Amino acid sequence: MNTRNILSLLAAVLLLTLAFTSIFVLDETQQAIVTQFGKPVGQPRTEPGLHYKIPIIQKVQFFDKRYLAWDGDANQVPTKDKKFIFVDTYARWQITNPLQFFIRLRDERSGQSRLDDILDGETRNAIASHDLLDIVRSTNREPVVSDEIMEDLENLDNISVGRDKIEALILKRANERTADLGVRILDFRFKRMNYVDEVRDRVYDRMKSERNRIADQFRSEGQGEARKIQGNKERDLAQIQSEATRESEKIRGKADAQATSIYASAYNRNAQARELYSFLRSMEALENSFDSKTTVVLSTDSELHQYLKRAK
Repeated sequence: MNTRNILSLLAAVLLLTLAFTSIFVLDETQQAIVTQFGKPVGQPRTEPGLHYKIPIIQKVQFFDKRYLAWDGDANQVPTKDKKFIFVDTYARWQITNPLQFFIRLRDERSGQSRLDDILDGETRNAIASHDLLDIVRSTNREPVVSDEIMEDLENLDNISVGRDKIEALILKRANERTADLGVRILDFRFKRMNYVDEVRDRVYDRMKSERNRIADQFRSEGQGEARKIQGNKERDLAQIQSEATRESEKIRGKADAQATSIYASAYNRNAQARELYSFLRSMEALENSFDSKTTVVLSTDSELHQYLKRAK
């Protein structure tokens, strides 16, 4: 291979290298800006597809076009009514102007750090400007509880702002501060709120004592109801026994009367038989004792006189 051919080959390789390095691909999840010696050149590239730049002297900075997550740190913040709470928040944000974002923040890591300052600061300001009830509640709806449990909930104070409006207020103020950063905060929410350890322990102790009071009340009412049931049982038992005794005495009386009637009837039948037997025996005695010449003197009290008189 002669020198001319070698030069031609090197020129072709150089041209191919320059061609490949001048082309970059942008997919649908990305947006980019082209920089020359560290300074942005031209408009942001937001459409997916093939894009061109000057090789070697120009570079491409890619940025995500999708919604990005921001997760705040749990911080101890005092409320307006001097209640110390831990507040944990999260948000969703998006790079809307990659050129402005590059000029002000350079990359997503710097953007996250800047959002930490803005959102944490606005969260502290909002929490410190509102009472605890406004932060944990969103409406003034009536709590659905029984009469026996959590009686103090019936007298809950009404809120004037509410959690939803406070979140919207933080979102609005944060977007005002990020307007020149090329980003937009899409959503902001309180992820979790809790008392600090000292206050939480006191709240738990109060909740325990309240539950113990309710449990004692339930036990007392249960014992009273048990005594009432026991008294009703004894009363019903005495009534049932009394009615059973009365019914048994009534049945026994009927049975005794019926037995007496049977005994009397049987006795009456036996008396008539005895009388007939005595009569027959007396007649036999008369027949055997008397003839046509016999004279008999009888007392009016004698049984034989009675028969003769009755026969006459």
